[in-house]
Amino acid sequence: MLRQLRPALVLLTALTVITGLAYPLAMTGLAGVIFPAKASGSLIERDGHIVGSSLIGQNFVGAGYFHGRPSATTAADPADASKTVPAPYNAANSSGSNLGPTSAALAERVKGDLDALKAENAGAPVPVDLVTTSGSGLDPDISPEAADFQVPRVAKARGIPEETLRALVTSRTEGRTLGLLGEPRVNVLALNLALDDLARR
Repeated sequence: MLRQLRPALVLLTALTVITGLAYPLAMTGLAGVIFPAKASGSLIERDGHIVGSSLIGQNFVGAGYFHGRPSATTAADPADASKTVPAPYNAANSSGSNLGPTSAALAERVKGDLDALKAENAGAPVPVDLVTTSGSGLDPDISPEAADFQVPRVAKARGIPEETLRALVTSRTEGRTLGLLGEPRVNVLALNLALDDLARR
């Protein structure tokens, strides 16, 4: 019996070392050499401080900033650990809301967001990504239409001409990946950093 177990144990140990240790370490090292910024989390640094990642959205709420998509992520309720409370862009708890089209809570939340956005810019149709969450709850991008929709609010709050902000949005719009994949998008953190840079001039 020992003769039969020994090859199985040797193979198990060898495959564990190769696939569980050597391969992941080699791929991590290779990624760090070929794609150093992406391998370290695509972190964005300003004035010597890390301000975020281009891969994870942030919750901008001020009138003078562009806002991202709604986020459905949650965190433990400090008052009762068995419950959760909304915690937008909580990277430790990436998830969607799991609310379906017949959910009254979802309909109420979307209607509230829609009413607030219509009050903000009554003359324009509300882009769908400003009232819907992404599957991860951490989407860092919005559509160019969603950014354009917010231009009047940001322009008013900052005292900047709308044309200047529209040009800024256009300059920060990324096209489809390889010209085919995905949709045109605007990274909200990058756009808001460019907005802050514009205000410093």
